[in-house]
Amino acid sequence: MSAQSHTAFSGEGGLFVNADSKALAMVRSSRWVVRIAIVLAFAFVLGPFFLIFAPWQQNIRGTGRVVAYAPLERQQQIEAPINGRIVRWWVREGSRVESGDPLLEISDIDPNLLTRLEQEKSALQGKFEAYGQKVQSYEAQVANLEATLDLAVAAATFRLETNKQKVRGERESLSAAEAAVVAAEAQFERKKNLITDGIVSKRQFDVAKRDYEQSQAALNRAQASLDSAIADLRASEQDLAKVTTEQGAKIDSARASLGDARGQAQDTRASLAKIEVQLSRQRSQQVSAPRSGTVFRLIANEGGEIVKAGDPLLTLVPDALDRAVEIWVDGNDAPLIGNGAPVRLQFEGWPAVQFVGWPSVAVGTFGGKVALIDSTDDGNGKFRLLVVPDESEQEWPDVHYLRQGVRAKGWVLLNQVSIGYEIWRQLNGFPPVVAPPDPKSDIARKRLK
Repeated sequence: MSAQSHTAFSGEGGLFVNADSKALAMVRSSRWVVRIAIVLAFAFVLGPFFLIFAPWQQNIRGTGRVVAYAPLERQQQIEAPINGRIVRWWVREGSRVESGDPLLEISDIDPNLLTRLEQEKSALQGKFEAYGQKVQSYEAQVANLEATLDLAVAAATFRLETNKQKVRGERESLSAAEAAVVAAEAQFERKKNLITDGIVSKRQFDVAKRDYEQSQAALNRAQASLDSAIADLRASEQDLAKVTTEQGAKIDSARASLGDARGQAQDTRASLAKIEVQLSRQRSQQVSAPRSGTVFRLIANEGGEIVKAGDPLLTLVPDALDRAVEIWVDGNDAPLIGNGAPVRLQFEGWPAVQFVGWPSVAVGTFGGKVALIDSTDDGNGKFRLLVVPDESEQEWPDVHYLRQGVRAKGWVLLNQVSIGYEIWRQLNGFPPVVAPPDPKSDIARKRLK
């Protein structure tokens, strides 16, 4: 029947076409659709093979916040210098202050405390002056005793040397007397032998005998003189030792008294310094801003609230000249990070699109470098990294937008590997590839210089 219809329609002047051919033409796909389908099919099949060799940037993720690089420029609390009551505030939360501007005024609870401190200071000053005079007196006494010791030692030494010379002289006299006795004895014995032969007269013999007896007497006198000189020498030595010991004991006693006086003077000076510190604190009842910055929070209240020395009064956020980001990373990743490692940062409130594996494609992120890695954790297994701006990268947002405390995310960039290797590493639980550390890299030290 179909064939008949085809013949019938064709036979009526060719006004109609074959119905089957028309239906096929209506459902046939266009050439562009076919080509696109073929391309997608090839991409679906070959794409994973190409992705296996595509580059991938290994990284370590951490979170943190913006801080000042210098510790003195970070958020700090202003404490009460004295005990008292706050009577006036010069600032409010959000106030902009310069270094030295008044912040608040504290009044002491005891109105007579300043007067009593002044009286105590005057008493301590008088006591210190008295101890000073005592020290001078003992110093003069020590000097006099030392001079007296020198004179006494010199006199005793002179007597000792004199007696030594006397002993030497007496020894020489004794030697001469002994020689004279020997000569006189020899003469006497010779005359004694010759008188029996009648060679010498009786008178000559008597003269020789007298000379011998006189020489013996002279020898005895010389020996006695030597013994006396030796006794004087020993007495001189004892006198020298006695003078040295007695005067030395006096000097030691005077020096001990001098040391005690100096110690008392130093104790009084220390007490005086404490009183002066208390007076200075009581006089400086107006608390001033230590640095330029912004008042963040008022902690104490004005009026009836009593504060103690050291109590926090307000929180000040100083102006930060150099900003940094402190990022906390897991302890497993901390050994893989070294000073100078590149970091990509995303700040809270700043629009950004981050591609972790392809940082070059990311938009709205900023570059940085690791300047410091804490040597110990925070007690929970987290380690802090201090990241500073990378001068070769885009500048960070202005300080009016990027304030201290703004939350931030960071990605510490490691080595670049293929996606296939990264998938294999993740499946096997292997650590990332770490580049060897550069011993010359010390960003923190360079910034401090």
